[in-house]
Amino acid sequence: MPDLPHGVHGRPPTLAERWAAFRASPFLPATVLTLILAAAAGLFAGSYTYAMANPTPHTVPVAVVGAYDQPQGVRFVAGMEKALAASLRLHAFGSRSAAEQAVDDQRVFAVLDVPAPGRTITVDVSGASGETVAQVLTQAAMTTGKAAGVPVVVHDLKPLQQGDPRGLAIFYVSLAAVVIGFIGAIQLSVHAAALNPLARIAFTVVYALLGGFVIAAVVDWLLGALRLPFVESWLILTLTMFTTGMVFTMFNTLFGRWAMLPTWVLLVMLGNPSSGGAVSWPLLPSLLGVVGRWLPPGASVNAQHTAVYFPGHQHAFPFLVLAGWIVVSCTVFGFRHRRHPGDRPGHPAHAAP
Repeated sequence: MPDLPHGVHGRPPTLAERWAAFRASPFLPATVLTLILAAAAGLFAGSYTYAMANPTPHTVPVAVVGAYDQPQGVRFVAGMEKALAASLRLHAFGSRSAAEQAVDDQRVFAVLDVPAPGRTITVDVSGASGETVAQVLTQAAMTTGKAAGVPVVVHDLKPLQQGDPRGLAIFYVSLAAVVIGFIGAIQLSVHAAALNPLARIAFTVVYALLGGFVIAAVVDWLLGALRLPFVESWLILTLTMFTTGMVFTMFNTLFGRWAMLPTWVLLVMLGNPSSGGAVSWPLLPSLLGVVGRWLPPGASVNAQHTAVYFPGHQHAFPFLVLAGWIVVSCTVFGFRHRRHPGDRPGHPAHAAP
């Protein structure tokens, strides 16, 4: 605490004077930052633990074919729901090929084929749709079949790639793009503060393109962890990095030096746990499963996941989500660029006397 003037008679400073001196000192922001970091540490750990530590199914979409509505099928479905402690959202199809098409379209997570009574029930899970969901469905099917005395066979229609046996590689790839995307924008605001708004956006595009290429090259060519549809995966990573970079840039125009706080909350504490990359959305808490699809990390995971495991079945929704965040971020940045600390003045400076 700096020394305070005590007046001509050396009187002790009043409480108001001490508070004014504290506010003017570097101790106030340091104290506020310390409290924020302590709270953020707990929230960070809590958000990931809440979403991922104990994944529990709530409602799992499943395709059904055959005699699913006959007594054996009804009992088996009821037994599955009891074993899962969750409900199966049944989608009936007239043929097995139509049900498998629904798996490719990522509308269902498994196909339940119930034949005539006394014959083997087939449960076709899809590891690529969500390894965690496939595991719990497999366990529930085998437990139910054993309890009911009905033969059950489980197949994996869409197995994960050999280099990604737990289905986490796409989550890590997308996580790298999300984090490096906004860290790059932070570094631009610190080390290239003189860039005007258009130049800042242009450099964000450039490092997103280069960063996306390097991530894809390392994961596919160097490590061989995933066989990527290279150009599509590269462009998804680029779009992700650019989106998160512009999200930070938007918050920087709104909150200045505190921009890291909303960026971290939105993208890391909320976005990554709810993305569906580490735990598939049917196993996430219901609200997170819905919200996550509308945030950049979830959109990135969804687009990348479809590109790698379901080629030819790509959806527009994740790209529209990323594009929406880009439009909002660039619009806010464009309207408020004069308040951005990295903006250059729009007129020449006066000559020094």
